[in-house]
Amino acid sequence: MQPVRIAPSILSADFSKLGEEVRAIDAAGADWIHIDVMDGHFVPNISFGPAVMKSVRGVTTKPFDVHLMISPVDAYLDAFAEAGADCITVHYEAGPHIHRSLQHIKSLGKRAGIVICPGTPAKMLDYLMDMVDLVLVMSVNPGFGGQSFIPSQLKKISAIRTMIEKSGRAIDLEVDGGVDAEWAKRCIEAGADALVAGTSVFRGGPSQYAANIAALRG
Repeated sequence: MQPVRIAPSILSADFSKLGEEVRAIDAAGADWIHIDVMDGHFVPNISFGPAVMKSVRGVTTKPFDVHLMISPVDAYLDAFAEAGADCITVHYEAGPHIHRSLQHIKSLGKRAGIVICPGTPAKMLDYLMDMVDLVLVMSVNPGFGGQSFIPSQLKKISAIRTMIEKSGRAIDLEVDGGVDAEWAKRCIEAGADALVAGTSVFRGGPSQYAANIAALRG
């Protein structure tokens, strides 16, 4: 398994200076830039759209890891691809035809990811493992930052790691929600190789970002 990648969520950044914040987490050692897109429909919050994402695309060469909490999602895939997404991740629960959504992402030349919420079992991925490049396990209910990690998701992470190994494919296993240094360690032990963190990365301001990211790596 490859070394853990850290993907700071810019949802926790200072929006008044978003470009500076993205540069700061890049310099601090972020592997990916995680972009949480919320529509106020699938989740009880609204964040930003492709125009905002595109406005910071030029300040870093790090991959944009785009998590679409949108329903229906298919109509927006092209716009986020054009705005600079490298990986587009969609929710299993957000639409009736997840296979079609994943096909469309692949047709755009992007990495395709699937997200499952805390109440969604790992077995729902059974007939999708041949299509995905990334599986994102939500360890909180999606919609806003600062929530506490749901411990039951560790068992799900382990189950999905087994599924990935059996698939024989190079699939990233990412965890998002309430990930601090202690939960990061447990997620990695369970089989995660990518971690999304918002509050725990951006806490303390830019001078602390490198130490915060290092703490998550363990």
